[in-house]
Amino acid sequence: MRTKIFYAFLGIFLAGVLFGMVFSFLSPNSAENLFSNLRQFFGGAIGENTDKFSLFSFIFLNNSRVAVICALGGVLFGVVPAGILFFNGFIVGIVIQYFNAQGESLAKILLAIIPHGMIEIPAFAVAGMGGVEWYLEIINGEGTVGERFLRGFKRAMRMLALAIIMLLAAAFVEAYITPAIASGV
Repeated sequence: MRTKIFYAFLGIFLAGVLFGMVFSFLSPNSAENLFSNLRQFFGGAIGENTDKFSLFSFIFLNNSRVAVICALGGVLFGVVPAGILFFNGFIVGIVIQYFNAQGESLAKILLAIIPHGMIEIPAFAVAGMGGVEWYLEIINGEGTVGERFLRGFKRAMRMLALAIIMLLAAAFVEAYITPAIASGV
């Protein structure tokens, strides 16, 4: 069951990437406006002169917050983590198509996304999976509702802890390694 949920979440992310690319291709002006708004939103917190440790801290704290939302929201039938993964994929798809349309090579774009993304996206899926397991334990577990709630919550928190460790590694890669890899192309 756990594997199916994990792969379903990754599939939802990939569907978001595809939708984001199609959206950006069909409506480049809307995609550019959305991209510009995102850049302004995050630009207030991180600028071009931000040191690597501050960037690492910002990325880690922001992604940890999202993982907590995935884990706690997963108890709502998995809808919240599915939405978060789809939205993240949608943004990634827009970014890929936007920069590719600006003349950036697909290799450079992917090298700017994949090194940290291959840790970060599964981390969100793991956090969401914990929430879904919490829900399933409440519904299908044995014992009183209180016992099932607590047992499911403990599972969700263990999976959230794993996700946060993964996000720590992903933030390190994104702040320190990805820029060097992407600039080398």
